[in-house]
Amino acid sequence: MRTDIYGQLIFNENELCELLLKDPEKTFNHIIADTEILFDETLNLSQVPKVKQYIDPKVSVAEFDQHNQNRWHMPVEYQDLDIAKWVLEQCQDDSELQRAGQELLLFQERDMFDLLRYMKYLVDTMRANNIVWGVGRGSSVASFVLYLIGIHKINSLYFDLSIEEFLK
Repeated sequence: MRTDIYGQLIFNENELCELLLKDPEKTFNHIIADTEILFDETLNLSQVPKVKQYIDPKVSVAEFDQHNQNRWHMPVEYQDLDIAKWVLEQCQDDSELQRAGQELLLFQERDMFDLLRYMKYLVDTMRANNIVWGVGRGSSVASFVLYLIGIHKINSLYFDLSIEEFLK
């Protein structure tokens, strides 16, 4: 397999066959092949994993990155999620509502609601697949909103951590 200048992994036909043999249940939705994959017409194509053929985007790396940053790869239900409402519904009392509201305004000012939606999707996906992630570290633990979403397990209200530590 090789990587293009954009960081995309591109597989050849032999590598794809090896992947399929190692894991017949593997989904190939996000795998890119260096050639068009042709199948025998007698095959039931509904059983064959879909593989995209590599097409050079022919844009600068910066343009490619910006395009992908604007296309958050997450299900529609997360793209349409009213993340502010969801966060506020997780609050147990007035002090939590006040802190979450303060943070949400800061996230909104920085146009970061798509990031919060993606983080919710990521945590839900990890939970559903029994994937373990860290308990929290660095400045992110100063965010009560990220605690509510499940990014970390440090309650910034309990430890009186200022949100400014996260959003400097």
